[in-house]
Amino acid sequence: MSCIFCMIKNGDIPSKKAYEDEDILAFYDVNPQAPVHILVIPKEHIESVDCITSENSAVVAKIFEKIPQIAKDAGITNGYRVISNCGSDACQSVKHLHFHILG
Repeated sequence: MSCIFCMIKNGDIPSKKAYEDEDILAFYDVNPQAPVHILVIPKEHIESVDCITSENSAVVAKIFEKIPQIAKDAGITNGYRVISNCGSDACQSVKHLHFHILG
Protein backbone atom coordinates (compact mmCIF):
# COMPACT_ATOMS: atom_id res chain seq x y z
CA MET A 1 0.00 0.00 0.00
CA SER A 2 1.37 3.41 -0.89
CA CYS A 3 -0.82 5.50 1.41
CA ILE A 4 1.12 8.57 2.51
CA PHE A 5 -0.74 8.72 5.84
CA CYS A 6 0.10 5.07 6.55
CA MET A 7 3.74 5.90 5.80
CA ILE A 8 3.56 8.86 8.21
CA LYS A 9 1.93 6.64 10.84
CA ASN A 10 4.67 4.03 10.41
CA GLY A 11 7.40 6.67 10.72
CA ASP A 12 8.60 6.22 7.13
CA ILE A 13 7.85 9.91 6.48
CA PRO A 14 8.59 12.41 9.26
CA SER A 15 5.82 14.56 10.68
CA LYS A 16 5.34 17.13 13.39
CA LYS A 17 3.06 15.29 15.78
CA ALA A 18 0.36 17.06 17.73
CA TYR A 19 -1.00 13.93 19.46
CA GLU A 20 -0.57 10.18 19.32
CA ASP A 21 -1.92 7.13 21.10
CA GLU A 22 -2.39 3.48 20.16
CA ASP A 23 -5.36 4.23 17.87
CA ILE A 24 -4.95 7.70 16.40
CA LEU A 25 -2.32 10.14 15.19
CA ALA A 26 -2.61 13.90 14.85
CA PHE A 27 0.05 15.85 12.97
CA TYR A 28 0.50 19.30 11.49
CA ASP A 29 -0.34 19.68 7.80
CA VAL A 30 2.73 20.50 5.67
CA ASN A 31 0.57 22.78 3.51
CA PRO A 32 -1.51 24.62 6.14
CA GLN A 33 -4.72 26.34 5.10
CA ALA A 34 -5.07 28.20 8.43
CA PRO A 35 -2.69 29.44 11.15
CA VAL A 36 -3.19 26.07 12.87
CA HIS A 37 -3.91 23.10 10.58
CA ILE A 38 -3.75 19.63 12.10
CA LEU A 39 -4.75 16.34 10.49
CA VAL A 40 -6.19 13.60 12.69
CA ILE A 41 -6.18 10.03 11.37
CA PRO A 42 -7.06 6.60 12.66
CA LYS A 43 -4.00 4.37 12.61
CA GLU A 44 -6.17 1.69 11.03
CA HIS A 45 -6.45 2.34 7.30
CA ILE A 46 -10.05 3.41 6.63
CA GLU A 47 -10.40 4.92 3.17
CA SER A 48 -13.06 7.59 3.81
CA VAL A 49 -16.23 8.51 5.68
CA ASP A 50 -18.04 6.14 3.31
CA CYS A 51 -16.03 3.26 4.79
CA ILE A 52 -16.99 3.83 8.44
CA THR A 53 -18.80 0.75 9.75
CA SER A 54 -20.03 -0.61 13.05
CA GLU A 55 -16.76 -2.56 13.23
CA ASN A 56 -14.49 0.52 12.99
CA SER A 57 -16.65 3.42 14.21
CA ALA A 58 -15.25 3.32 17.75
CA VAL A 59 -11.98 4.84 16.54
CA VAL A 60 -13.92 7.65 14.84
CA ALA A 61 -15.75 8.35 18.10
CA LYS A 62 -12.38 8.40 19.88
CA ILE A 63 -11.04 10.92 17.37
CA PHE A 64 -13.96 13.25 18.09
CA GLU A 65 -13.46 12.80 21.82
CA LYS A 66 -9.79 13.84 21.44
CA ILE A 67 -10.20 16.72 18.97
CA PRO A 68 -11.07 19.34 21.64
CA GLN A 69 -7.90 18.53 23.61
CA ILE A 70 -5.74 18.46 20.46
CA ALA A 71 -7.10 21.89 19.48
CA LYS A 72 -6.56 23.29 22.97
CA ASP A 73 -3.02 21.90 23.17
CA ALA A 74 -2.28 23.55 19.81
CA GLY A 75 -3.29 26.92 21.24
CA ILE A 76 -6.66 27.22 19.55
CA THR A 77 -8.77 29.09 22.08
CA ASN A 78 -11.55 30.85 20.20
CA GLY A 79 -13.05 28.19 17.93
CA TYR A 80 -12.03 25.93 15.08
CA ARG A 81 -13.41 23.97 12.14
CA VAL A 82 -13.36 20.19 11.69
CA ILE A 83 -13.55 19.06 8.06
CA SER A 84 -13.44 15.70 6.31
CA ASN A 85 -13.55 15.46 2.54
CA CYS A 86 -15.15 12.28 1.19
CA GLY A 87 -14.38 11.15 -2.34
CA SER A 88 -12.84 12.72 -5.42
CA ASP A 89 -15.66 15.19 -6.05
CA ALA A 90 -15.09 16.58 -2.55
CA CYS A 91 -11.33 16.88 -3.20
CA GLN A 92 -10.27 14.03 -0.91
CA SER A 93 -6.62 13.89 -2.00
CA VAL A 94 -5.45 11.14 0.38
CA LYS A 95 -7.60 8.02 0.51
CA HIS A 96 -7.18 7.53 4.27
CA LEU A 97 -9.87 8.87 6.57
CA HIS A 98 -8.71 12.11 8.09
CA PHE A 99 -10.13 15.12 9.81
CA HIS A 100 -8.72 18.62 9.41
CA ILE A 101 -8.66 20.83 12.50
CA LEU A 102 -8.44 24.43 11.27
CA GLY A 103 -8.03 27.24 13.74
